[in-house]
Amino acid sequence: MKKLQNTLYVTSEGAWLRKDGKNVVVEVGGAERGRVPIHLLGQIVCFGQVAISPPLMSLCAESNVSIAFLSVYGRFLARVEGPQSGNVILRRAQHVRTSSPVESLVVARAAVLAKTANQRGVIRRHLRDYGSQLSSTAIQNIDRAQRDLSQSMRQIQSVPDIDTLRGQEGDAARTYYAVFDHLIRNKDPIFRFSKRIRRPPRDAINAILSFLYVLLAQDCRAACETSGLDPQMGFLHSDRPGRMSLALDLMEEFRAPIADRVCLSLVNRRQLSSRDFRKEDTGAVFLTEDGRTTVLKAWQERKRTTLRHAFLDETVPLGLMPQIQAQLLARHLRGDLDGYPAYFWR
Repeated sequence: MKKLQNTLYVTSEGAWLRKDGKNVVVEVGGAERGRVPIHLLGQIVCFGQVAISPPLMSLCAESNVSIAFLSVYGRFLARVEGPQSGNVILRRAQHVRTSSPVESLVVARAAVLAKTANQRGVIRRHLRDYGSQLSSTAIQNIDRAQRDLSQSMRQIQSVPDIDTLRGQEGDAARTYYAVFDHLIRNKDPIFRFSKRIRRPPRDAINAILSFLYVLLAQDCRAACETSGLDPQMGFLHSDRPGRMSLALDLMEEFRAPIADRVCLSLVNRRQLSSRDFRKEDTGAVFLTEDGRTTVLKAWQERKRTTLRHAFLDETVPLGLMPQIQAQLLARHLRGDLDGYPAYFWR
């Protein structure tokens, strides 16, 4: 089984990353703040004004360590990586499958079905663990939502085309987010949630979710590239210049069990407070540097959680699941698997 490699997150403004032998050295204000052997890293993610020396970039390219640059608020800016090592035959097979509406529907349906099941799983777990602490109205709303998601899953299995599938996926997401506020046990008014707002986030919960989804997207893109897949050629998400459609397809399966669970844990355990957020004059809400650091620590901890992969029947770190799913998708495209076994969280 592939080893779960670390991601180096650099959030300090003005940080300087350089090479020292086979190590990545992080300096802030001329003082060394950290040192990591390159062989322990899978990627480096830089937030804000972070500079990297050309020798270190060369070392990362040689070591297959990608470098992603994000804005202070987590918006993707650029990615640096070495030569493409993907199998051209695999990518041709991917191109043929994504060009076929019938073949695309097979993979996209599996991903959306898993996403909906995993959203239902988050709701059901909360109802099981905290049902006795909920009001009767909350219980009714959550129970109705999990039944509606079950109905959505039945409808997803028989959708005739991609457009209908996208509609079902959107309906299921609205059902899920409509009761997300009931899953938040922290009564601080700053953590009230009404609906998913993406660009820009308008409240604390949306700020956390948006930041986590950026991190998840980077992990899924790295998983696609590691498996030799083209991250821009997707099945569910349509092709668009600059969009990593396949990575977005892959991350749908992991939004609920990884990102959403981290968000709920941070808020319900009171690891975040109002001082971890900054509101702009435009009404946008973003995490502060301290807030991002807290989220990143919880993110890495969640990825180290071990779970059993139903298809492989092996216990692996949750952070490896995107890598595994990308490999399974590659096997399906090569013809080794009749279908794509999407990830269902247990």
